[in-house]
Amino acid sequence: MSDPTNPFTTPYVPPRVWSPATPSGGAFASINRPIAGKTHEQELPVGKHPLQLYSLGTPNGQKVTIMLEELLAAGHAGAEYDAWLIRINEGAQFGSGFVEINPNSKIPALVDRSGPTPVRVFESGSILVYLAEKFGGAFLPQDIPARTETFNWLMWQMGSAPFLGGGFGHFYAYAPEKLEYPINRYAMETKRQLDVLDRLLAERRFVAGDDYTIADMAIWPWYGGLVLGELYDAAEFLGVHQYQQVRRWADEVRARPAVARGRKVNRVRGKPEEQVLERHDASDLD
Repeated sequence: MSDPTNPFTTPYVPPRVWSPATPSGGAFASINRPIAGKTHEQELPVGKHPLQLYSLGTPNGQKVTIMLEELLAAGHAGAEYDAWLIRINEGAQFGSGFVEINPNSKIPALVDRSGPTPVRVFESGSILVYLAEKFGGAFLPQDIPARTETFNWLMWQMGSAPFLGGGFGHFYAYAPEKLEYPINRYAMETKRQLDVLDRLLAERRFVAGDDYTIADMAIWPWYGGLVLGELYDAAEFLGVHQYQQVRRWADEVRARPAVARGRKVNRVRGKPEEQVLERHDASDLD
């Protein structure tokens, strides 16, 4: 039953022209706005390494730090990096320096200063591909069928995770109150996606085949984190124990030393020993 005094449960009649509610409600109400661009002047710091990462240890941020740590573990010394913390809940992504490297104001964003002209790279999937190609095809197969399969699943993650995060995660964990319709809608889609992965991983060791690739790095922080009980406190609600192949894969990826290191970087939640707010040297993670 709706409550006429509560704007979040009263049936909504859309106006002819939309305008933002004040307040909009939810965990991120203070930074949500319908326009792009900078809100303040703030230069970004630059460290000593060729790769400068500006990020936060969310699932999207973990993709890139895991990749960088995997590259270093594989012997690519040129993958040394500085990781600077961007506190999105405080609006740091709307500073002038960050907007210059990512006009969309989303983490993660990378600047490669190894050449004569700095190269900006934004969107986590684009960063994974850029780093793979920069370091000789690391974690990205070079034969066309395997490369295409890796891209298939990388793009699957980029297209699917918003339903998990912006859909299910938002309405289950961050909205002003829990509403049945959106939670049911996105829980159903999240479970369908988990089933897609479970069926896939029943037939192969890793997402794109026998080899660990950037597709695994992209998918693991979201769907691996979900089945490991690390997202939204929703493991029981979603019945993640049903997805045994996803759990088998998630455990194997979690056991990789570079994954253990990468997931600590720019992290501001969890156990204190798992939080490394900024990373400027390998010893920061030891």
